[in-house]
Amino acid sequence: MDLHTAVDFARELRRSVLVTTRDDGRPQLSNVVHGVADEGFFRVSVTADRAKYKNLVKRPWAALHVTTDDFWQYVVIEGDVELSPVVTDPHGPDAEEHVAHYRRLAGEHPDWDEYRASLVSEKRAFVRLTPTYAYGMLPSS
Repeated sequence: MDLHTAVDFARELRRSVLVTTRDDGRPQLSNVVHGVADEGFFRVSVTADRAKYKNLVKRPWAALHVTTDDFWQYVVIEGDVELSPVVTDPHGPDAEEHVAHYRRLAGEHPDWDEYRASLVSEKRAFVRLTPTYAYGMLPSS
């Protein structure tokens, strides 16, 4: 499957399953919300105390499974991962990236101060996945 076609498909959707690998090589799957940057990489906000983050620190590779609500069209996008720093300042550049991501996906938050505080308390960071391979099932053009 053409990588650009897969990314364009995923750009229109938000919900996906993030796949990372555990120490023993078995997959660890998490339901996530993703966004696609203009540059073509994926952003997923995660917390630094969860398994997916810890797996990615050790092995910076992941896959996203993105499907339509009817379950018959899907893509799997594999790629190399970069982890952003964990947010420590509610008004710092790492927090600003999360605010921009939220706005892009959901619009305005009802309480930005509360949101910014939660970024710090939840130890939020971004998974930035750069696509390298894709497969799936989409209708023929």
